[in-house]
Amino acid sequence: MSTSCWRAQLGRFGGLTTKTQKTDRNRVNYQIRVPEIRVIDDDGEQLGILTPDEARTIAEERGLDLVEVAPNAKPPVCRIMDFGKFQYERSKRAAAARKTQTTIKTITLRPKTDTHDLETKLKHARKFLKEGNRVKFVMRLRGRERANPRMWGDKLDEIIAALVDCSQVTQKPMTEGRAITAQVEPKVAAVPEA
Repeated sequence: MSTSCWRAQLGRFGGLTTKTQKTDRNRVNYQIRVPEIRVIDDDGEQLGILTPDEARTIAEERGLDLVEVAPNAKPPVCRIMDFGKFQYERSKRAAAARKTQTTIKTITLRPKTDTHDLETKLKHARKFLKEGNRVKFVMRLRGRERANPRMWGDKLDEIIAALVDCSQVTQKPMTEGRAITAQVEPKVAAVPEA
């Protein structure tokens, strides 16, 4: 096995790390090895610039950890806190951010999609819009269908018009290669005036 091959295998399984890989970890307690740090206590007050040993002693007296929160500052900023609680709150914030993220759901059509199938796809689109997701319609064209894209764009307009009660158009039908695409998003609830 060549050298580059085994390096790739180790890198794939986490055995090797490169300098370009960014770690999202905070250094804690004895991992902090700089000569001076700016310390903030658990109440948010600055204790000043101390050595890591002095700061660790203060943290241990309070039953907490010394956590590096701003490693790029001069000197690095460390905070005395409960590291387990800090990690838990960070994971909760990340989960909430993922939860509020809107996704784009794609519904693929053909120009000669039957009316019953079209109704089913519109029902799915309504469900996606009620969940707060954007919906992208993609109408794939083949052969002679590509000769008259305007006709199929008009058909896509009719499909979008059927969803006008619960959506608003963010991208009108446009040709992209061998397909015509359009995008809608949930309608913003009208704010009542006081």
